[in-house]
Amino acid sequence: MREIFEIRWHGRGGQGAKTASLLLADAAFSGGMYVQGFPEYGPERMGAPITAYNRISKNPVRVHSNIYEPDFVVVVDETLIESVDVTKGLKEDGAIIINSFRSASDFIPFLKGYKGKVFTCDARTISEEILGKNFPNTLMLGAVVKVSGVMEEKEFLKAMEDSFKHKRFA
Repeated sequence: MREIFEIRWHGRGGQGAKTASLLLADAAFSGGMYVQGFPEYGPERMGAPITAYNRISKNPVRVHSNIYEPDFVVVVDETLIESVDVTKGLKEDGAIIINSFRSASDFIPFLKGYKGKVFTCDARTISEEILGKNFPNTLMLGAVVKVSGVMEEKEFLKAMEDSFKHKRFA
């Protein structure tokens, strides 16, 4: 296991990238890990590009800055790939996970020479089929846990169930 996991999320305001990064931090914290989960954005408006971050470790995290060389990148909105350098600083032994119905190979020409692993997850379709609405962050959260191995899947699912027990859904 890596000593520290650094994850950068790219999305648009209202898609839940910030919420997903905070949920991942909560789940890892519930599992006894040291965590950071924080957003970075300019003007707060729906549809504007946002970036969120996670640091997760079994040891205390002493770094308090943005993440410039992430192990994993999650792209909640594939349209950002053409306007944001989503692979900037991404370690080649990590991976990028893109919300799209297209195959990973379709994105290679847009990833500025990135040689690491590329995964896609059709979070929109799955979310609409299961939840009845487009909530891509929920599926992308599961995808990053699966791809990164940041925590055990059963432990993650239990933390998510516990997190949602007190919430009401209409």
